[in-house]
Amino acid sequence: MFITFEGIDGVGKSTQLDLLQSWLEGRGREVLRTLEPGGTELGQEIRHLLLHRKGDVAARAEALLYAADRAHHVATKIRPALADGKVVLSDRYFDSSVAYQGAARELDVTEVRNISLWAVDNLIPDLTVLLDLDAHAAILRRNKTGTEPDRLEREKVDFFERARSQYLELAKEPRFLVVDATLSIDEIQEQIRARVLTMEKS
Repeated sequence: MFITFEGIDGVGKSTQLDLLQSWLEGRGREVLRTLEPGGTELGQEIRHLLLHRKGDVAARAEALLYAADRAHHVATKIRPALADGKVVLSDRYFDSSVAYQGAARELDVTEVRNISLWAVDNLIPDLTVLLDLDAHAAILRRNKTGTEPDRLEREKVDFFERARSQYLELAKEPRFLVVDATLSIDEIQEQIRARVLTMEKS
């Protein structure tokens, strides 16, 4: 089973991933937890280029760097884990590129999606959990963490509004579970676990 978590920065993906991983492992499942960008050694170098280097990165270059990270990530980590029967949990996948590098950067979302699908050789998640939250609220949450924002996190609210709108458009696909991120941590996790249990039975 391949499960990805999506949403604009500040919606609580890490917390829900922690809880789901613990629950799955408690039920005897072997879990690979990973993230994008940076889920591999090469990916960590690409992550630094994308999020922490000084200066701008051209929008198309940014999209291609994310695709390069993802291609290596899938080939060397995700597909082998799935072949071994593991549950793979990923903090972000190609939907992030469609929302951020496509809609938020105002590039063609279809082109960005096609590049991403080519990079992963059409590996589609079994489930994508979208934690949905208003952009203003997400920024306030993120600012409370006290951590230094990265290059993307420093973008203005309209950038995140465009990304959120695109996420909601993508979420019309049946593989998505959209969860209101203003709910309590336990309520959100309950909805996610219920969907996973349904998938296991089908």
